[in-house]
Amino acid sequence: MTNSINTIDNNNLNMLNECKLCNRNCKVNRNNDETGFCKASNKVRLAKAFLHLWEEPPISQGKGSGTVFFSHCNFNCVFCQNYDISQGNTEIQNPNCKTSVIGLDVSIERLSEIFLELQEKGANNINLVTPTHYVPQIIEALKIAKKNNLNIPILYNTNGYDSIETLKALNGYIDVYLPDFKYFNDKYALKYSKVSNYASNTIKVVDEMLNQVGTPKFDSEGRIIKGVIVRHLMLPGLLFDSKKIVDLLYSRYGSNIYISLMNQYVPMFNACNYPEINKRLNTKHYDSLINYALELGVTNGFIQDEGSNTTDFIPSFNLDGILKSQ
Repeated sequence: MTNSINTIDNNNLNMLNECKLCNRNCKVNRNNDETGFCKASNKVRLAKAFLHLWEEPPISQGKGSGTVFFSHCNFNCVFCQNYDISQGNTEIQNPNCKTSVIGLDVSIERLSEIFLELQEKGANNINLVTPTHYVPQIIEALKIAKKNNLNIPILYNTNGYDSIETLKALNGYIDVYLPDFKYFNDKYALKYSKVSNYASNTIKVVDEMLNQVGTPKFDSEGRIIKGVIVRHLMLPGLLFDSKKIVDLLYSRYGSNIYISLMNQYVPMFNACNYPEINKRLNTKHYDSLINYALELGVTNGFIQDEGSNTTDFIPSFNLDGILKSQ
């Protein structure tokens, strides 16, 4: 793509000169081959782009959510289910893969084409998974794609450790925010994901997201087109912490957001080094959390069926949808 409609605005890419895209505030110059905690360069690395059928129903019903998995991550979750694209230890035998993190480096122009290809396949939306460290490039790709008739909702699917400045830069580009709220007590955030001040930062993040997109809106077929869905993955032994999160979210936002309570935890990656979470979630604890939310008055919410805690629902990160079709 070389015509004027697809001109890249380098002002956005200058955000990488002193990277403060997430709350780690590394301040490295990624345009000068420096890398911070997430280890991402100024090149966008992708692991998969496909129609995802296993998100919440308003996101993936029908043909599915046009999901783009970005490589690298600003978290180091010891139980990460996508560790091979977030932290490494696995490598696809591909000359373009230059680190142990699965993925393929693509141009901004190629990223915009991937968005359009997913739309052509019938995607309900574009679902950006772990996108924080690539926000400047994503904005430029969205500009190009929208000028080339991308017209489906854009979802921002994040762990919730974004900087407020990053979210403000996204204002007007994102239709649905899908943040995690992983922990209430920071001792768990530090122990299991190596992050500090997590809950206090995530509340500010959700505040900004809600301010931008407003209360949830759906089309005539029940697909979400605007709003915030906050996800909480319940961990073994942390029922009290989970209840605190539900308490906080409902008391602060009421029915202005949806709360998605997830039971899909599977002990993977380095969870074996933490005996207290190296096991499946107690189904009675999950049921107790659901009942607690209902007793509080939560009506805008999602729960998962029994049997979701299996590796069967974890995608194979094989670069599907990343390479351009010949």
